[in-house]
Amino acid sequence: MGGSDAKSCNAELSRLLATLSYREGSFRLASGKASDFYIDVKKTVYSAPGALLIGRLICDRLAAGSIDLVGGMAIGAIPLVDAALNEAARRGLSLDGFFVRNDVKDHGTAARIDGRFDPTRRIALVEDVVTTGESTLRAIDAVEAAGGRVLEVIAVVDREEDDGLATIARRRVDRVFALATKTSVRHASART
Repeated sequence: MGGSDAKSCNAELSRLLATLSYREGSFRLASGKASDFYIDVKKTVYSAPGALLIGRLICDRLAAGSIDLVGGMAIGAIPLVDAALNEAARRGLSLDGFFVRNDVKDHGTAARIDGRFDPTRRIALVEDVVTTGESTLRAIDAVEAAGGRVLEVIAVVDREEDDGLATIARRRVDRVFALATKTSVRHASART
């Protein structure tokens, strides 16, 4: 996807997020902080156009970085991984996925990382919304504890608070991206 096409897709993602996911009010974030707005990416990724577009944008980034394994923290990353895998299958690309559990399961294999995880592969993580980066850092810790290294992190939305993306980048992650930002979503929301 060329530069102008990528910008067009990112702008369309901001419009979809503004329409389907953006809410104003009083909210408590996963970080425990209070916020006057909330962006629930699941509302967008669980729509057909949202899943298609998010899968396309994530897959473009993964292909550019020669990534062949994508994952993230349950629950937020699961639909993002699924969207990327579906797009990769459509393109005929080799890509597998995994997710990191908050806690080790107490049955079956008792695994913390589930899916097609292989620490020797080129690994990227996806995240729905980054504020502090705490959730992504937990996923990085789990991948590293299992012997892998995260090369790339792709967030659907950067809340542009608490230097979350910069905090993630300091963890030896080669590339950290956001497909949309609080600013782009709010700007799109004001136009709808």
